[in-house]
Amino acid sequence: MQVDPRVPRFSAMITTAILAVVLVTGSGWLLAVQAVLFALGAAGVSPYRPLFRLLVKSPPAELEDAAPPRFAQGVGLVFAIVGLVGFIAQIVPLALAATAAALLAAFLNAAFGFCLGCEMYLIVRRLLPAAFR
Repeated sequence: MQVDPRVPRFSAMITTAILAVVLVTGSGWLLAVQAVLFALGAAGVSPYRPLFRLLVKSPPAELEDAAPPRFAQGVGLVFAIVGLVGFIAQIVPLALAATAAALLAAFLNAAFGFCLGCEMYLIVRRLLPAAFR
């Protein structure tokens, strides 16, 4: 499956804003919403694609493999779940650290086009090639 590479970056911009609000407010509920959005992204359903298509009319110059961005969404989901566990267990440093880690990754993609989760995908794929056949 191929995706417009601009959509994950657009999604990262929105994710960055949501996670920043989570850090400022300490809202476990908002982090739960973001966890659902990460889960949708990991399943290959981009919740922001319709908004992107509404705002951006030009076709992409090229398409890219959807697997790395989906993996990155899965990594984001893991951090969101760890953050939720921290909020539920009232271990605020854990909640904030996990949220900050996810925020950093989203910010790197949004601001610089560097997808940390995508790079992790490539490393894992090299280390465990049989798992990706």
